[in-house]
Amino acid sequence: MDTLRRLLTAALLAGPLHASAQDSHVDQRQRLVDQIVLEMQATSGDTGRDKLRDSVLRAMRTVPRHRFVPPELAAESYRDRPLPIGLGQTISQPFIVALMTELLDPRGDMRVLEVGTGSGYQAAVLAECVAKVYTIEIVAPLGERAREVLNELGYKNVSVRIGDGYKGWAEAAPFDAIIVTAAPDHIPQPLVEQLAPKGRMVIPVGSRHGIQDLLIITKDAEGRAVTKRTIAVRFVPLTREK
Repeated sequence: MDTLRRLLTAALLAGPLHASAQDSHVDQRQRLVDQIVLEMQATSGDTGRDKLRDSVLRAMRTVPRHRFVPPELAAESYRDRPLPIGLGQTISQPFIVALMTELLDPRGDMRVLEVGTGSGYQAAVLAECVAKVYTIEIVAPLGERAREVLNELGYKNVSVRIGDGYKGWAEAAPFDAIIVTAAPDHIPQPLVEQLAPKGRMVIPVGSRHGIQDLLIITKDAEGRAVTKRTIAVRFVPLTREK
């Protein structure tokens, strides 16, 4: 009994757990991760990555995707597919979330900007891997709902802003990495400027109504940006303020 009491006390002192650590979807997430691992291997010729680092694997096994989709779609949440979240927006395919996170080369000390909060799922995955996430959503109801869910799940290292992500988050810059989860037709210059030297940006770029290229933008120590194409993707367009 004393041992059990010590364990319970230690758990309480450790602080609140993310809800994902206590839910009933562990097996579903593991099957999803197994599928993502196979997809990483199949696409490695284009992405240059044949596996996920431990922190990304752990995040994909931990974050409760069912909390970030409409309740009526919860049963679909651990299938490897995008889902509608309302207002013309989607939650990305889990493989794409994992791949884009991996391509950032996330580290525990990094500060990351996300453009396009959407459901908040990508922000939660990032929050499991890095020190701080700044995320911007132009559709106010989506951003407010994402903030609510992230707070409920205990992600205190995520800040959510409602606004035009094309402009970035200048007062919090520079960022070690930037991830864009909606597709502009060109690379936004403000985001390039807010990327720290030796930083990386992962962004889909291309037609509003067709296939886009998933790009990796790296900045060398002198501030020069270098672009590399990976796989073809399809994202909703990046929306701007009118």
